[in-house]
Amino acid sequence: MAEVFGFPIANQSKEAKRYRNLRLYPFNNKVPSCTKDKANNPLGVCSIFDGNKPTITCPIRFREDWLIAENAASFFFPPNALWTSLTEVRLNDKYDKTAGNIDMMLVSYDANGKIKDFGALEVQAVYISGNVRNPFERYIENHARLTNLDWSKERNYPNPDYLSSSRKRLAPQLLYKGGILNKWGKKSAVALHSSFFDTLPLLPEILPAQADVAWLIYDLIPNKRTGKFQLAKQRTVYTKFESALAKITVAEAGPVDKFVAHLQEKLDEKLETAPNNRTIAEVPETEP
Repeated sequence: MAEVFGFPIANQSKEAKRYRNLRLYPFNNKVPSCTKDKANNPLGVCSIFDGNKPTITCPIRFREDWLIAENAASFFFPPNALWTSLTEVRLNDKYDKTAGNIDMMLVSYDANGKIKDFGALEVQAVYISGNVRNPFERYIENHARLTNLDWSKERNYPNPDYLSSSRKRLAPQLLYKGGILNKWGKKSAVALHSSFFDTLPLLPEILPAQADVAWLIYDLIPNKRTGKFQLAKQRTVYTKFESALAKITVAEAGPVDKFVAHLQEKLDEKLETAPNNRTIAEVPETEP
């Protein structure tokens, strides 16, 4: 684990202990407390280490200082536009069936409060394979002393699961919610950690003025003054919706000969080990 309830596990400041004891969350959750997994027993893990680098596993962690909203607004709207953000906005399709909730909808408005434009910001944290609840609870039991919890030899050691994060979460979001917004001619932005983005296929980049999707890529940087990690944007990648979607959702085909060879191996194994290699003879029909 890299961060628990907003602080690195080695941080033993009075502020860090207060957040852990009260289960508070410093990154603009809808309530002061952490609500991840279970409201009455929250899983307060914000990020885990992938090697020596922290990787964000909680989508609320991206809300630090509302940097993601500011960065998305600069892509959606002209300079000096009046705008605000609305969280968890339901999006329906043509048949009034839900396509899911938008993590954050940014809305620009005029001096009278009338909507002028809007764009959708989706936040994609990384799924975890393994069990992070066990080390979390072990740490919370004695967090004042466990400043360097080593869980590497335990069963179900937690690791970031980038493949599931893209296939099970990111791709469906782009297909359903992103597809509707694209049909409306509205821009989208996706906020994600640099480690996650680096596992995606190489996206065809274009100029910002031509783009309808902005990929906002962040890292967690150690801040020696505060003793915490700080969210920092590393870069923005601009793409067209359809080309980015095709890259992420369509797998690149390898040589068919290699697959046929694999099939042949499986077939040979079956024919060599099966008790009866013959096909089942056609059974004649019997009268009732």
